[in-house]
Parts: sequence; structure tokens; C-alpha cells
Amino acid sequence: MDPCPFVRILVGDLTLKFPMASRPSSATVHPSSSPCFCKIKLSNFPHQVSTVPLIANDGQAAQTATHNHSLAACFNLNKTQIETLSSKRPILKIAVYTGRVGSTCGLNSAKLLGRVNVPLSELGLAESRPVVYQNGWIAIGGKKSNGNGSSSAELYLSVRAEPDPRFIFQFDGEPECSPQVFQVQGNVKQPVFTCKFGFRNDLQSRSMSSQPGTPRNWLPFGGTHKEQSAKERKGWSITIHDLSGSPVAAASMVTPFVASPGSHRVSRSNPGAWLILRPNEGTWQPWGRLEAWLERGGSDNVGYRFELQNSTLANSTLGAKNGGKFSIDLTSSLTPANSSHSSFDLGSGTSSRPGSGSGSDFGFGLLPSLVQRGFVMSSTVEGVGKCSKPEVEVGVQHVTCTEDAAAYVALAAAMDLSMDACRPFSQKLRKELRQQ
Repeated sequence: MDPCPFVRILVGDLTLKFPMASRPSSATVHPSSSPCFCKIKLSNFPHQVSTVPLIANDGQAAQTATHNHSLAACFNLNKTQIETLSSKRPILKIAVYTGRVGSTCGLNSAKLLGRVNVPLSELGLAESRPVVYQNGWIAIGGKKSNGNGSSSAELYLSVRAEPDPRFIFQFDGEPECSPQVFQVQGNVKQPVFTCKFGFRNDLQSRSMSSQPGTPRNWLPFGGTHKEQSAKERKGWSITIHDLSGSPVAAASMVTPFVASPGSHRVSRSNPGAWLILRPNEGTWQPWGRLEAWLERGGSDNVGYRFELQNSTLANSTLGAKNGGKFSIDLTSSLTPANSSHSSFDLGSGTSSRPGSGSGSDFGFGLLPSLVQRGFVMSSTVEGVGKCSKPEVEVGVQHVTCTEDAAAYVALAAAMDLSMDACRPFSQKLRKELRQQ
């Protein structure tokens, strides 16, 4: 099936300058110490906050600001959201403040400096081509500026919408129940994978993780059974098969989830870990590593870190109670819309598929720091105790074959299972997760 249409609205290149008469005594303020920030709001999406660097009000500084391709906010819209917003003539609203983000001693010290509204007309056009809504100086309050001077503060701003088609996969049940996985497009569902959950012994786990090319720090803990805590969850695995029954990806728990001494919790200092595996010439090739743990201080947040060839691509937390969304989205700069390197490919590197930007091939041996970045994947994660059927989105440019898609499905399953693996050991797991 074809991918589903998505649109990304990218906001960036933010720079603020004041009139010469009211300009601060310091000619330029470094972004890290900027006393200004903005709140960026689109319809009913949660607002996003970004600091705004200050520059001197002169032509040379203004020219420099136009090449500062920093990303301030990103909104991801699916087909339904695109149609809903298009019918309402959406407006991107940016409120600029002086002062620090947050409050001090319970008091909000920020002061509203002004607002900028950017209409997002004909949003549906961005499903097929980039659309630029704003790229230049604008006086705070809504008046456009040529950047050559104004009696009010001015904001340099770039707003662009671009196509970002994605494949969507839906688990038909909880990963530990060995469900089918469907590809979804609109109201149409088509089975593409089956999952098989099971348990592996220590020898099998070590064999999987010791393939040539596996980074040394990805290897499992090498202690004897007696050295390991009795409070542990180990040996979980889930294998993804295509409809012919051939294995196309797997996730294997190679480091047990073990309670830290004197507690019932998996700590960040000793996280559990999975290897995400892909088939390669009759054996399993390690592709990525996912670690998970419970955050400190009695928090119910599950921390996670995903590495690809020793480069961290995701590092965040999910609420154990309410769940959330696991994502790998490495958009860090607002590159020009016609850039041939506006994204990178985490697939097999065997071919290239057009998506948002041309998508450069990314094989097993390359590091993501060598290429530009973009949206990679996301998956829904339900809170503990709730029925979890992960929905996985994968950027089209990162899928060149069945194994590419299956690897992200396996990663989504591993993240979902980690929510249970990180539960306090004082709590009992469901029977499917207990080794008999």
C-alpha cells in the first residue's frame, strides 16, 4: 500500500532586534544567554517554547541572522488534521516575551513584548510540495519589514510546510500476545507481519549479541548466574515474520532488567537492554540497542535511550501511568526546502525512496552524525495496566525494503515491553511475561 500523507510545519531562524534607540548596551547577546523567548501556538496543538537570540540592529547582523538555520518548533499533521485545519484558515501564533522562561519564587517574570500571526493558507498543497509562508523580518505586531530599520522590535522568522509521508503500522494486540501487525492507510488495513513473543536462554542471547560488528558496550553482562540478582526479568524476545513466515527482524533482551540493591526498581545506573536485530546472510545482525530504566526519586517515569552504532538517537522518558509516544525525530535545523540532504536514511542502504527531501542512503556502517537529520519514527505506548496496541509511524525515506519496516516494528515492540520490564519488582507481571 501507499504511505499516508503527513505534513510538517517547521518554524525557525528566529532572531530578534530592537530599534537603535532602545537597543541594549551590549551590541550582541549570545543565544545561550538571551533574555527573550517565544511561545509558538497552532490551533489546539500544545504550544512550543523557544529562546530567541538578539542581534545588533545593523545590516551585517541581519544578513548573518538569515543563515542561522535553527529549528524553534515543529508541528506534525496527519491527513485528518490537515483537512480540519484547512477548513478553519489556520493561523500560526507567536508571542514574544522578555525575561526568563518559567517562574522565580512562584512569580512569572516574563513580559509580553508583542505578537506575530502567520496565516497558513492552502495547507493541503504541502502534501505534495514545500510551501513557504514566511521568510524574513516582520515587525512585532504584524507589520512586515524590509529589515532596514523600524520604530518597533523586529523578528526574523521562517515558516515552512513540507510533505512528510509515513508508513503506519498497527499491532492487533499486545506484543507479548504474539499479535499480527497491519499496515494502515485511512480506513484500510492490510496484514503485513506476525509477531512471536518468547523467552531465550543466556546462551542464545549471548550468541545473538556477539555477531561481528557488535559494539563492545552492547554486549550483555558477563557475570555468572549466582552473581545475578534473584529480582530480574530476562530472556524476553519478539521476532517479526513476514506473511511467508520468514523472520525479518527481532528484538532480544540481552541485558536483564534487574532490581538495584535494596530496592524493587530498575535503576538508570544498571538499565535493562535490548538488541534490535536484522537478518543478514543467514544470521542475525545487530542494528540498534534500546536501554530502559525507572527514573530516580520515586518517579513512575520510564527513561529510555536508543543507540545506533554508538550514536544516541533518542533519549527521553515516558510516564508509566499514562504512557505517551516513543519517537526518533532528529530535526535540529531548518535546512532549505530544496536541499538534497534534508533527511537521512536509517534503512538498509540498498536503495533510495523519495520522501521529504531526497533521502540519502544510510547503511549499517555509517554514523548519523555524518548526514542531515529528520523525522525517523514514532510509536504509541500505553501506560502500565492498559491494553497496548502500538501504532508505529515510519518516515517513507527510511523504508527501502520489508526488513527496514520490520526493524522499526521490533523497536516499537521492545519499547512497549520495556514498560512492563521496568515495573517495580513488588508488582506481579501478567502470565504471558512470566517464564514458567
